[in-house]
Amino acid sequence: MGMYHQIGELWKQPKERMGAVYKEHLIAWRKGPATVRLQHPTRLDRARSLGYRAKQGILIVRQRVASGGHKREDFDGGRHSKNFRTTMILAKNYKLIAEERANKQFQNCEVLNSYFVGGDSKHYWYEIILVDRAHPAVRADHRIGWMANPTHRGRVYRGKTSAGRKIRGLRHKGIGAENLRPSKDANN
Repeated sequence: MGMYHQIGELWKQPKERMGAVYKEHLIAWRKGPATVRLQHPTRLDRARSLGYRAKQGILIVRQRVASGGHKREDFDGGRHSKNFRTTMILAKNYKLIAEERANKQFQNCEVLNSYFVGGDSKHYWYEIILVDRAHPAVRADHRIGWMANPTHRGRVYRGKTSAGRKIRGLRHKGIGAENLRPSKDANN
């Protein structure tokens, strides 16, 4: 069994297999800021399978997202629409929200992908792989050089990452998925 396979086996059941170490991680992450740039990925096997390479121009960010319903900020007084709800009805998953928030902090980068690293009763944590599109090492790399192309600007906000494609229903093809492309709204 190789190293990456063993790391993957540990992360299948982190509470049982890592025990106190995992709990200490969550406590430390909870006390820290919502967005943290990391030197190394927490889950090396997952990061590498999603395109991470230990080279200049590629960085890892851990992002915290509050679990539970997506509540609007509290509004005081004034008139508002009958349809104005305190709970927002979002067609977004936590992973996509984490990717968008991380990209907002690092605006010169593009989101390559992300993966789950932990969660408790109040928060979820994701690690996002970001690529600096202007870095010479990225532009010269044949694997991720395509991200330097201007057509990939703001791809996380347009639902082009894996999490975005999932909520758009683009994981399915063929019978039953006729109205998903080019978008759900285009076929209404």
